[in-house]
Amino acid sequence: MPAKTDHEARRRDVSAAVWRVLAADGFGGLTLRAVATEMGASTGLLTHYFPSKHALVKHALELAETRTRDLVPATTDLRTALAAVLPLTPEATEINRVWVSSWDAALADPELHALEKARYKRWRSRLKPLVVESQQHGDLPPGDPDDLVAGLAAFTHGLVVQALFDPRTFPRKRLLALLDSHLEALTPRRG
Repeated sequence: MPAKTDHEARRRDVSAAVWRVLAADGFGGLTLRAVATEMGASTGLLTHYFPSKHALVKHALELAETRTRDLVPATTDLRTALAAVLPLTPEATEINRVWVSSWDAALADPELHALEKARYKRWRSRLKPLVVESQQHGDLPPGDPDDLVAGLAAFTHGLVVQALFDPRTFPRKRLLALLDSHLEALTPRRG
């Protein structure tokens, strides 16, 4: 039984090294050699866990997905859900840098493309009931909630990209103000 515990501990160490490489260098710098160097281990050790670069990249995407789920709360309001994906904290900034760096790999590889497409579909599915609820309360205009979800997802990702490239121009306070302004602009005028 102790060997299993050692194996699980080693896998956690490998995952932590994968994440450190991703956070520092993005998917472009993610190689078996880079992870091995980060761990102070041989690439032979890593091939026990990841027989190919493709397997390593898939694992990295799973790590990013898990960290994103841990960061984004199961929320009951739309604004909180949208704000949770913005780079408002160092951890959220790191996760967003990793996701943006993954896009190139996901666009080039059919399997990774399908995984990313499914991830976006899950995110939109999480937002949709919040949009419907906001529509029912009169906080969003009537219409196809899927269109509103797509627009809100595009808006928040646009803010993410701008903040990653120019964090001084898009600090936390401004990102939240822009989100609030956007949601307010969508609110139907009453009376």
